[in-house]
Amino acid sequence: MNKIYIPEHYSPTLDAYDTQRAIAYIKATFQEEFSSALNLKRVSAPLFVTEDSGLNDNLNGYERPVSFDVPAVGTDAQVVHSLAKWKRLALKRYNFSVGGGLYTDMNAIRRDEELDNIHSIYVDQWDWEKIITRENRNLDFLKLIVAAIVRSICATNDRLHVRYPQLHTKLSPEVSFITSQELEDLYPELTPSQREKTYVREHPTTCIMQIGGKLRSGKPHDGRAPDYDDWALNCDIFFWDEVLDRALEVSSMGIRVDAESLDRQLTLSGCDSRRELPFHKMLLANELPLTIGGGIGQSRLAMLLLGCAHIGEVQSSVWDHETIEACEKAGIPLL
Repeated sequence: MNKIYIPEHYSPTLDAYDTQRAIAYIKATFQEEFSSALNLKRVSAPLFVTEDSGLNDNLNGYERPVSFDVPAVGTDAQVVHSLAKWKRLALKRYNFSVGGGLYTDMNAIRRDEELDNIHSIYVDQWDWEKIITRENRNLDFLKLIVAAIVRSICATNDRLHVRYPQLHTKLSPEVSFITSQELEDLYPELTPSQREKTYVREHPTTCIMQIGGKLRSGKPHDGRAPDYDDWALNCDIFFWDEVLDRALEVSSMGIRVDAESLDRQLTLSGCDSRRELPFHKMLLANELPLTIGGGIGQSRLAMLLLGCAHIGEVQSSVWDHETIEACEKAGIPLL
């Protein structure tokens, strides 16, 4: 059985019909708030890319993409894990200028995902990317963008409560910023996930920065691909989830690698062979714009704002038999 947590005395606040209407309202409202705050335009994006393009997100390096042959093209394609690299190339192709950016609906299949209350093999998120200057490549600028995203989420929650006053999720717009090394120094005896839970419980809106490189313990806080985020300039955004009694990550984002940081991170991660891929060649030759970008989980945000106990309440996916039975017994309605 996959991992599942059953909250005591849980009961959905909205019925099935109002839940669907509320999900649609959350998506429309957040897109409006978020795109205005970050000056982003919506674009269409691919569901799959060719294997030899180097555009797919390799995540932690062990996840297997869903691959299939395309006889009409004579090559193989992969369902995207995320659009972290594609977006940066799109900004160049669509002639965006500094200060402008794009966002899109990203749908992915992550077949090797371990399933629990907040993880599904189906991933839906808003992928976004914005062109910046070299002077913006610093933690202060990263914090400004994080604060704008958090305000957009809180504004969406406030507007949702006007429409559905029976909802009770409370979010704080005040962000506590901490690096992964500072977090390890605070709780050296805990695992990274335990550190997140302990810290976010006390700081209900938290941004953990600088994820991917090895900490003083010799281990990274979490895995990151070497070829999109600069490990010194990235972060995850968390909110405290009262229903699940846990830290809920709603966004992974960061200032993207430039030629120097890409060169360093490819070597550190043992991925030097990627230097020959088209996307990486362009980056190393400084042919792509400097950017900041990330992903914001659509189902994660919906379940947080609606006070849901399982991600299957806001998206349709597949689950093992034991999870289905446990949810049915607990009154958790899976779509």
